[in-house]
Amino acid sequence: MLSKYKYHLLLHFIIFLWGFTGILGKLIHLEALYIVWYRVGIASLVIMLYLLFVKSSLRIDAKYLWRLSFVGLVVAAHWVTFYTSIQWSTASLGILCLSTTTLHVAWLEPLIMKKRFSWLEFSLGLLVVGGIYFVSGDFSTQEYWAVFMGLVSAFLAGFFAVSNARFVEDIPSTHISMYELAMGFLGLTVYLAFTNQLDLSMFQMTMSDVFWLLFLAIICTSFAFLVTIDIVKRLGAFTVSLSINLEPVYTIILAIFILKEHEQLGPNFYIGSVLIILVVIANGIIKNQQKKRTMRSLH
Repeated sequence: MLSKYKYHLLLHFIIFLWGFTGILGKLIHLEALYIVWYRVGIASLVIMLYLLFVKSSLRIDAKYLWRLSFVGLVVAAHWVTFYTSIQWSTASLGILCLSTTTLHVAWLEPLIMKKRFSWLEFSLGLLVVGGIYFVSGDFSTQEYWAVFMGLVSAFLAGFFAVSNARFVEDIPSTHISMYELAMGFLGLTVYLAFTNQLDLSMFQMTMSDVFWLLFLAIICTSFAFLVTIDIVKRLGAFTVSLSINLEPVYTIILAIFILKEHEQLGPNFYIGSVLIILVVIANGIIKNQQKKRTMRSLH
Protein backbone atom coordinates (compact mmCIF):
# COMPACT_ATOMS: atom_id res chain seq x y z
CA MET A 1 0.00 0.00 0.00
CA LEU A 2 2.71 2.48 1.02
CA SER A 3 4.89 1.58 -1.97
CA LYS A 4 2.03 2.58 -4.29
CA TYR A 5 2.00 6.11 -2.85
CA LYS A 6 5.74 6.31 -2.11
CA TYR A 7 6.37 9.26 -4.42
CA HIS A 8 3.24 11.09 -3.26
CA LEU A 9 4.42 10.77 0.35
CA LEU A 10 7.92 11.87 -0.65
CA LEU A 11 6.46 14.87 -2.49
CA HIS A 12 4.56 16.01 0.59
CA PHE A 13 7.67 15.53 2.72
CA ILE A 14 9.53 17.87 0.34
CA ILE A 15 6.68 20.41 0.47
CA PHE A 16 6.78 20.13 4.27
CA LEU A 17 10.52 20.97 4.13
CA TRP A 18 9.80 23.98 1.92
CA GLY A 19 7.10 25.03 4.36
CA PHE A 20 9.70 24.84 7.11
CA THR A 21 12.01 27.32 5.31
CA GLY A 22 9.71 30.16 6.36
CA ILE A 23 9.97 29.08 10.00
CA LEU A 24 13.77 29.13 9.70
CA GLY A 25 13.59 32.86 8.93
CA LYS A 26 12.58 33.26 12.58
CA LEU A 27 14.75 30.50 14.09
CA ILE A 28 18.02 31.74 12.53
CA HIS A 29 19.21 34.88 14.28
CA LEU A 30 20.87 36.52 11.27
CA GLU A 31 19.80 39.29 8.90
CA ALA A 32 17.94 38.17 5.77
CA LEU A 33 20.91 39.03 3.51
CA TYR A 34 23.24 36.79 5.50
CA ILE A 35 20.74 33.91 5.65
CA VAL A 36 20.42 33.95 1.86
CA TRP A 37 24.19 34.37 1.35
CA TYR A 38 24.81 31.17 3.31
CA ARG A 39 21.87 29.37 1.69
CA VAL A 40 22.87 29.97 -1.94
CA GLY A 41 26.58 29.48 -1.24
CA ILE A 42 26.26 26.13 0.52
CA ALA A 43 23.46 24.84 -1.74
CA SER A 44 25.35 25.61 -4.97
CA LEU A 45 28.46 23.88 -3.58
CA VAL A 46 26.48 20.77 -2.60
CA ILE A 47 24.84 20.49 -6.04
CA MET A 48 28.24 20.97 -7.73
CA LEU A 49 29.72 18.17 -5.59
CA TYR A 50 26.74 15.96 -6.49
CA LEU A 51 27.31 16.55 -10.21
CA LEU A 52 31.02 15.74 -9.82
CA PHE A 53 30.12 12.60 -7.84
CA VAL A 54 27.84 11.32 -10.63
CA LYS A 55 30.53 12.32 -13.16
CA SER A 56 28.32 14.83 -14.95
CA SER A 57 29.98 17.61 -16.93
CA LEU A 58 29.55 21.08 -15.45
CA ARG A 59 29.75 22.78 -18.82
CA ILE A 60 26.87 24.67 -20.40
CA ASP A 61 26.58 26.65 -23.63
CA ALA A 62 28.16 30.08 -23.09
CA LYS A 63 25.14 31.84 -24.63
CA TYR A 64 23.05 30.82 -21.59
CA LEU A 65 25.55 31.97 -18.97
CA TRP A 66 24.55 35.64 -18.79
CA ARG A 67 20.84 34.73 -18.70
CA LEU A 68 21.38 32.25 -15.88
CA SER A 69 23.47 34.87 -14.09
CA PHE A 70 20.63 37.41 -14.25
CA VAL A 71 18.02 34.88 -13.08
CA GLY A 72 20.43 33.81 -10.30
CA LEU A 73 20.41 37.41 -9.02
CA VAL A 74 16.60 37.36 -9.18
CA VAL A 75 16.54 34.12 -7.14
CA ALA A 76 18.78 35.71 -4.48
CA ALA A 77 16.61 38.86 -4.41
CA HIS A 78 13.50 36.66 -4.09
CA TRP A 79 14.85 34.95 -0.97
CA VAL A 80 16.14 38.20 0.55
CA THR A 81 12.72 39.87 0.19
CA PHE A 82 11.00 36.69 1.44
CA TYR A 83 13.05 36.50 4.64
CA THR A 84 12.83 40.26 5.14
CA SER A 85 9.04 39.98 4.98
CA ILE A 86 9.10 37.22 7.59
CA GLN A 87 11.49 39.08 9.90
CA TRP A 88 9.37 42.22 9.70
CA SER A 89 6.18 40.33 10.53
CA THR A 90 5.45 36.59 10.83
CA ALA A 91 6.34 33.42 8.94
CA SER A 92 2.62 32.92 8.24
CA LEU A 93 2.29 36.30 6.52
CA GLY A 94 5.50 35.85 4.51
CA ILE A 95 4.48 32.47 3.12
CA LEU A 96 0.93 33.65 2.46
CA CYS A 97 2.24 36.46 0.25
CA LEU A 98 4.52 33.95 -1.48
CA SER A 99 1.53 31.73 -2.28
CA THR A 100 0.52 34.33 -4.90
CA THR A 101 3.49 33.26 -7.06
CA THR A 102 1.40 31.04 -9.36
CA LEU A 103 -0.89 33.97 -10.09
CA HIS A 104 2.07 36.17 -11.05
CA VAL A 105 3.04 33.37 -13.43
CA ALA A 106 -0.41 33.77 -15.07
CA TRP A 107 0.45 37.22 -16.45
CA LEU A 108 4.20 36.74 -16.80
CA GLU A 109 3.85 33.68 -19.09
CA PRO A 110 2.17 35.66 -21.90
CA LEU A 111 5.02 38.20 -21.76
CA ILE A 112 7.97 35.80 -21.50
CA MET A 113 6.63 32.56 -23.05
CA LYS A 114 4.35 34.36 -25.57
CA LYS A 115 1.33 32.42 -24.31
CA ARG A 116 -2.27 33.64 -24.58
CA PHE A 117 -3.39 35.97 -21.77
CA SER A 118 -6.04 34.42 -19.48
CA TRP A 119 -8.75 36.76 -18.14
CA LEU A 120 -9.89 33.96 -15.84
CA GLU A 121 -6.47 33.79 -14.17
CA PHE A 122 -6.39 37.59 -13.98
CA SER A 123 -9.77 37.50 -12.18
CA LEU A 124 -8.47 34.89 -9.75
CA GLY A 125 -5.52 37.21 -9.13
CA LEU A 126 -7.92 40.00 -8.16
CA LEU A 127 -9.56 37.64 -5.65
CA VAL A 128 -6.14 37.04 -4.10
CA VAL A 129 -5.61 40.80 -3.81
CA GLY A 130 -8.95 40.91 -1.99
CA GLY A 131 -7.73 38.17 0.34
CA ILE A 132 -4.52 40.09 1.07
CA TYR A 133 -6.58 43.23 1.81
CA PHE A 134 -8.78 41.22 4.20
CA VAL A 135 -5.73 39.72 5.93
CA SER A 136 -4.06 43.11 6.40
CA GLY A 137 -7.04 44.85 8.01
CA ASP A 138 -5.40 45.49 11.40
CA PHE A 139 -1.74 45.74 10.36
CA SER A 140 0.85 48.22 11.59
CA THR A 141 2.98 50.27 9.16
CA GLN A 142 5.85 47.75 9.40
CA GLU A 143 3.49 44.88 8.60
CA TYR A 144 2.27 46.70 5.50
CA TRP A 145 5.90 46.97 4.40
CA ALA A 146 6.25 43.25 5.16
CA VAL A 147 3.28 42.54 2.84
CA PHE A 148 4.91 44.68 0.14
CA MET A 149 8.20 42.77 0.48
CA GLY A 150 6.33 39.45 0.45
CA LEU A 151 4.48 40.35 -2.75
CA VAL A 152 7.74 41.52 -4.38
CA SER A 153 9.22 38.15 -3.39
CA ALA A 154 6.27 36.35 -5.02
CA PHE A 155 6.68 38.39 -8.22
CA LEU A 156 10.40 37.54 -8.38
CA ALA A 157 9.59 33.85 -7.76
CA GLY A 158 7.10 33.93 -10.63
CA PHE A 159 9.68 35.57 -12.90
CA PHE A 160 12.40 32.98 -12.30
CA ALA A 161 9.88 30.11 -12.49
CA VAL A 162 8.78 31.20 -15.97
CA SER A 163 12.39 31.88 -17.02
CA ASN A 164 13.46 28.42 -15.87
CA ALA A 165 10.59 26.86 -17.82
CA ARG A 166 12.32 28.17 -20.93
CA PHE A 167 15.83 27.15 -19.82
CA VAL A 168 14.84 23.57 -18.96
CA GLU A 169 14.17 22.87 -22.64
CA ASP A 170 17.90 23.21 -23.35
CA ILE A 171 19.76 22.82 -20.03
CA PRO A 172 19.54 20.05 -17.38
CA SER A 173 17.64 21.20 -14.26
CA THR A 174 20.59 20.40 -12.00
CA HIS A 175 22.87 22.70 -14.00
CA ILE A 176 20.29 25.50 -14.05
CA SER A 177 20.01 25.35 -10.27
CA MET A 178 23.76 25.13 -9.63
CA TYR A 179 24.63 28.09 -11.88
CA GLU A 180 21.76 30.26 -10.63
CA LEU A 181 22.58 29.62 -6.98
CA ALA A 182 26.29 30.19 -7.60
CA MET A 183 25.62 33.47 -9.43
CA GLY A 184 23.25 34.52 -6.66
CA PHE A 185 26.02 33.86 -4.15
CA LEU A 186 28.52 35.86 -6.24
CA GLY A 187 26.08 38.75 -6.64
CA LEU A 188 25.31 38.89 -2.91
CA THR A 189 29.03 38.73 -2.08
CA VAL A 190 29.75 41.73 -4.35
CA TYR A 191 26.79 43.65 -2.85
CA LEU A 192 27.88 42.92 0.73
CA ALA A 193 31.44 43.96 -0.10
CA PHE A 194 30.38 47.27 -1.69
CA THR A 195 28.05 48.11 1.22
CA ASN A 196 30.74 47.25 3.81
CA GLN A 197 28.63 44.41 5.23
CA LEU A 198 31.11 41.65 4.40
CA ASP A 199 32.78 41.48 7.79
CA LEU A 200 33.46 39.09 10.67
CA SER A 201 30.07 39.78 12.27
CA MET A 202 28.38 37.58 9.64
CA PHE A 203 30.36 34.59 10.94
CA GLN A 204 29.41 35.17 14.58
CA MET A 205 26.50 32.85 15.30
CA THR A 206 25.29 30.24 17.75
CA MET A 207 25.55 26.49 17.15
CA SER A 208 21.78 26.54 16.70
CA ASP A 209 22.16 29.04 13.84
CA VAL A 210 24.88 26.89 12.24
CA PHE A 211 22.66 23.78 12.43
CA TRP A 212 19.59 25.50 10.97
CA LEU A 213 21.64 27.14 8.18
CA LEU A 214 23.07 23.75 7.16
CA PHE A 215 19.59 22.22 7.36
CA LEU A 216 18.18 25.04 5.20
CA ALA A 217 20.92 24.89 2.56
CA ILE A 218 21.53 21.14 2.34
CA ILE A 219 18.19 19.50 3.19
CA CYS A 220 15.58 22.16 2.31
CA THR A 221 17.39 23.40 -0.81
CA SER A 222 19.90 20.98 -2.40
CA PHE A 223 18.32 17.68 -1.31
CA ALA A 224 14.75 18.89 -1.90
CA PHE A 225 15.60 20.13 -5.37
CA LEU A 226 17.39 16.96 -6.50
CA VAL A 227 14.61 14.71 -5.18
CA THR A 228 11.90 16.88 -6.78
CA ILE A 229 13.44 16.32 -10.23
CA ASP A 230 12.84 12.57 -9.84
CA ILE A 231 9.35 13.11 -8.39
CA VAL A 232 8.31 15.27 -11.37
CA LYS A 233 9.41 12.48 -13.72
CA ARG A 234 7.30 9.95 -11.76
CA LEU A 235 4.16 11.96 -10.98
CA GLY A 236 4.11 14.68 -13.63
CA ALA A 237 4.57 18.45 -13.41
CA PHE A 238 0.90 19.23 -12.76
CA THR A 239 0.55 16.95 -9.72
CA VAL A 240 3.69 18.48 -8.25
CA SER A 241 2.72 22.11 -8.95
CA LEU A 242 -0.79 21.61 -7.55
CA SER A 243 0.52 19.92 -4.40
CA ILE A 244 3.03 22.73 -3.83
CA ASN A 245 0.05 25.03 -3.21
CA LEU A 246 -0.21 23.31 0.19
CA GLU A 247 3.12 24.85 1.25
CA PRO A 248 1.49 27.84 3.02
CA VAL A 249 -0.81 25.44 4.90
CA TYR A 250 2.18 23.53 6.26
CA THR A 251 3.99 26.77 7.17
CA ILE A 252 0.99 28.24 9.01
CA ILE A 253 0.48 24.99 10.97
CA LEU A 254 4.19 24.86 11.86
CA ALA A 255 4.12 28.55 12.83
CA ILE A 256 1.23 27.90 15.22
CA PHE A 257 3.03 25.04 16.99
CA ILE A 258 6.66 26.23 16.85
CA LEU A 259 6.41 30.04 16.90
CA LYS A 260 2.99 30.39 18.62
CA GLU A 261 1.94 32.83 15.90
CA HIS A 262 -1.76 32.18 16.55
CA GLU A 263 -1.31 34.50 19.55
CA GLN A 264 -0.35 37.36 17.19
CA LEU A 265 -2.83 36.73 14.35
CA GLY A 266 -6.57 37.28 14.51
CA PRO A 267 -9.52 35.54 12.76
CA ASN A 268 -9.31 37.90 9.74
CA PHE A 269 -5.86 36.54 8.93
CA TYR A 270 -7.05 32.93 8.78
CA ILE A 271 -10.24 33.77 6.85
CA GLY A 272 -8.18 35.66 4.28
CA SER A 273 -5.64 32.81 4.21
CA VAL A 274 -8.32 30.25 3.42
CA LEU A 275 -9.62 32.48 0.59
CA ILE A 276 -6.16 32.90 -0.96
CA ILE A 277 -5.24 29.21 -0.69
CA LEU A 278 -8.60 28.13 -2.18
CA VAL A 279 -8.12 30.53 -5.12
CA VAL A 280 -4.60 29.24 -5.78
CA ILE A 281 -5.77 25.60 -5.67
CA ALA A 282 -8.77 26.44 -7.88
CA ASN A 283 -6.35 27.97 -10.38
CA GLY A 284 -4.48 24.65 -10.57
CA ILE A 285 -7.68 22.60 -10.97
CA ILE A 286 -8.98 24.91 -13.72
CA LYS A 287 -5.66 24.62 -15.56
CA ASN A 288 -5.91 20.82 -15.33
CA GLN A 289 -9.42 20.85 -16.83
CA GLN A 290 -8.28 23.16 -19.63
CA LYS A 291 -5.32 20.87 -20.33
CA LYS A 292 -7.61 17.82 -20.54
CA ARG A 293 -9.97 19.62 -22.95
CA THR A 294 -7.03 20.64 -25.13
CA MET A 295 -5.74 17.05 -25.24
CA ARG A 296 -9.22 15.72 -26.17
CA SER A 297 -9.54 18.28 -28.97
CA LEU A 298 -6.18 17.20 -30.41
CA HIS A 299 -7.43 13.62 -30.63
